[in-house]
Amino acid sequence: MAGGGENYAAVLSLMRSQSLHTVCEEAHCPNLGECWERSTATFLILGDICTRGCRFCAVAKGKPAPADWDEPERLAQAVERMQLRYVVVTSVDRDDLPDGGAGIFALTIERIRAHQPDCGIEVLTPDFQGQREAIAAVAAARPDVFNHNLETVPRLYRRARPGSRYTRSLEVLRYAKELDSTMLTKTGLMVGLGETWDELVQVMADARHHGVDILTVGQYLRPSAWHLPIERYYTPQEFAALRDEGLRLGYRHVESGPLVRSSYHADKQVASTAGIAP
Repeated sequence: MAGGGENYAAVLSLMRSQSLHTVCEEAHCPNLGECWERSTATFLILGDICTRGCRFCAVAKGKPAPADWDEPERLAQAVERMQLRYVVVTSVDRDDLPDGGAGIFALTIERIRAHQPDCGIEVLTPDFQGQREAIAAVAAARPDVFNHNLETVPRLYRRARPGSRYTRSLEVLRYAKELDSTMLTKTGLMVGLGETWDELVQVMADARHHGVDILTVGQYLRPSAWHLPIERYYTPQEFAALRDEGLRLGYRHVESGPLVRSSYHADKQVASTAGIAP
């Protein structure tokens, strides 16, 4: 999984020196080596302890430390030192915070803009428990892409995402687009948890109906024996068919494949939407 090249070592050293986290490490992403060798990383803000217990996710669960308001500046300095042209910023769920961490998200966007003005910024947010004020605070900071993952079909939410609600996640995406129609919105799905094909297609249609522009679809890989089992592996032909279905539904870009994750080649996903009417 991990690469050992010069860029990989530089990214690792920078993360450690700035006391920063990446979802690449915390979620055991299979693409970590490739992305770090390309000097790209998905930053994980608001600590590395999540307040929810999703049964598909490898991020640690428990009681988080207090929010670190110096973190956005450290992260922005790292972006500048790496001379990144595109960054993805995500977080653990912070249901312990009144705004769910939205203020830290907004400040992180602001500080990156100050240090690296030409850098594209994508945020992958939690649902903020549906708080419109929190969604609005992040959108007002004007990220280039507002991403919130639906993850799976509504029938499996209680088993896979017990702290989340399907309709609430759809509303997060809809409201973000309503706040700024020029901002790209995005969502991601895992397959292999026991969903049916028709359920998948319905979720894709629901997200598109709520204004989502970009869709990612990847194979669920079980992080440990505690996590949900893999019900089945999808074939390359099935991933291609899901991509075709997404494009038929009107998505501006669909990234679909076994190792696709929400932030994998995120910069290329956005570039591919150029010139395509929303």
